[in-house]
Amino acid sequence: MARTAVPGRLGTRLRWQVATLMERRAENETATTLVLDIPDWPGHRAGQHVDVRLTAEDGYSTQRSYSLASAPSARHVELTVQRVTDGEVSPYLVETFAPGDRVELRGPVGGWFVWTPVQTEPVLLVGGGSGIVPLMAMIRARRAAGASTPFRLLHSVRTPADRYYLPELQREEPRLEVEHLYTRTAPHGSARRPGRIGEQDLRTVAWPPQASPSCYVCGPTGFVEAAADLLVDLGHPPERIRTERFGPTGG
Repeated sequence: MARTAVPGRLGTRLRWQVATLMERRAENETATTLVLDIPDWPGHRAGQHVDVRLTAEDGYSTQRSYSLASAPSARHVELTVQRVTDGEVSPYLVETFAPGDRVELRGPVGGWFVWTPVQTEPVLLVGGGSGIVPLMAMIRARRAAGASTPFRLLHSVRTPADRYYLPELQREEPRLEVEHLYTRTAPHGSARRPGRIGEQDLRTVAWPPQASPSCYVCGPTGFVEAAADLLVDLGHPPERIRTERFGPTGG
């Protein structure tokens, strides 16, 4: 997931580092996971993001922020980048950036939209499109820690071809439940007609408010606002709903 970088929000302790691409994996037709080697990586928490900076030969530079997809204990840092057709950064990262190439990276950033294995309450993850990226980091962190925290993921995508991390999410994993919601085209035989997220979708998947779950919602602004409002309508306290959103420039 990408966001527009916001100057001045970083602590002075963060510095630009050189990251080398080790491997790339296609997630779907528009998104690719980049596996990066960063020798002095300080470590991160699931849900955080980093800034990526590209600099041209003439000195012009631009940067975007991308969510971390890897578990904190992973050997390499992983970013999943969705290509934005008229973007400055994502087309290069998805189409041109090759193993052995280098890019500047700064982070990790963020302390609110995070999950750690010390949390034991049920967790509801609601993602729209590439908003699944930091949520996948949380799923991977849970697995790596051997935690038994119950997780439920609801991922909204346009069509079945737009799903992310499909082989991994299709594996059986104790106390992890995964549901996909389709907004344009649903699989043949699907009981739900394609459409935007609604109250019944969350009522079916979400933990009841009495279970005091932590809810993480990530995706485009409109999706996040709609899902968060629906959770509040279902009785979930606003303080237990953590949101992360991105606008048009973030894909």
